[in-house]
Amino acid sequence: MPSPNTSVLALVLAGGKGTRLEPLTGNRSKPSVPFGGQYRIIDFVLSNLINSGIYSIYVLTMFKSQSLNEHLQEAWNFGNILPSHYVIPVPAQQRTGEHWYRGTADAIYQNLNLIEDRYPQEVVVFGGDHIFLMDVSQMLHFARKNEADACVACLPFPVEEAHQFGVIQVDENWRIIGFQEKPANPTPIPGNPGMALVSMGNYWFRRDSLLENLMSDAGKGDSHHDFGKDILPSMLASGQRLFAYDFTRNAIPGSNPEANDAYWRDVGTLDAYFDANMDLRAVRPELDLYNREWPIRTADSHLPPPKFVHNVEGRVGQAIQSIVCSGSIISGASVIDSVIGRECVINSYAEVRSCVLMDDVHIGRGAQLNRCIIDKHVVIPPGDRIGFDPQLDRQRFSVTEKGIVVIGKNQVVQKPV
Repeated sequence: MPSPNTSVLALVLAGGKGTRLEPLTGNRSKPSVPFGGQYRIIDFVLSNLINSGIYSIYVLTMFKSQSLNEHLQEAWNFGNILPSHYVIPVPAQQRTGEHWYRGTADAIYQNLNLIEDRYPQEVVVFGGDHIFLMDVSQMLHFARKNEADACVACLPFPVEEAHQFGVIQVDENWRIIGFQEKPANPTPIPGNPGMALVSMGNYWFRRDSLLENLMSDAGKGDSHHDFGKDILPSMLASGQRLFAYDFTRNAIPGSNPEANDAYWRDVGTLDAYFDANMDLRAVRPELDLYNREWPIRTADSHLPPPKFVHNVEGRVGQAIQSIVCSGSIISGASVIDSVIGRECVINSYAEVRSCVLMDDVHIGRGAQLNRCIIDKHVVIPPGDRIGFDPQLDRQRFSVTEKGIVVIGKNQVVQKPV
């Protein structure tokens, strides 16, 4: 276990609706959406914090939080042996008035009591809905070394793509000197004219500076109460020391040399979610889930190992360039380029190609699936074909812009006549 950063309190923003991920977010919040077979999206930020020695963590929840709360209780309950080691969900409580969170900064402002009660020297505010690996202690070291009031984790993007995002301007020492909101001509990084800096939405603050600026912003009627739009620009205007942390310099201990330590994916759309899952089945995936020095923790399922069996006709169950999780049975079927969750059953002569299956999906005999996302507890009938006829698929299911078929939770699919 890494040395604890006892001066640091972490607040994880996990209250978003995730409307662009529907139907996967029909019954759960975005951070609790399953990912990579056995994980939840929020497991990545929590694992990064724990692996970085940050053990005091509050998770701020709001919309459709039951699934997330259950997962946190099951996977992230440390008990009460060490009082400074905890992951605690905090529901929106309307502590400052009869309104829910109005922005990222307002979410923290409405929970200032957490900071005042714990009274840390530093506060990190991270989003709970991205897939990434990060040694946060390296960002802390950078902020302390530069005597910063605030520090923003940033990712260099090609200038021609950066106009889609908020761009951060820095000087040669990576001190922030300006902000640009989706600029037509993004300002490049000094010495690197082809790249511009984009915020990852992960922040470090000196406690007193954070409290002062949140309280000042709360009374402004024209504010969005957002860190990127309001808090940070206001801090810059008042002469405070803001720095950008270069995420590409973050090195994960023990990582595979062929992995991408700067891997970061905003899985905010169904297509982006599908692509990030597909990244995992590569021969040399950019996201290294097999690094024992940087484990991604999740709930222990206590399930038996996956099983691949011959059927009675002698057909072999096989999975090629795929992930297959505990308790799943591939019986005389073929799984290719896919991510298969726990306790799935794929029956004889079925073929699953380039699909993401969550837990407890049953695929009937001879069914064929291509480029699908299938949520938990779904039954696909024998002989059905999904992902081959876009027109027919759209009559039955949700289909993304890139043609990915998405089947929501708890459906018993009826084969078309």
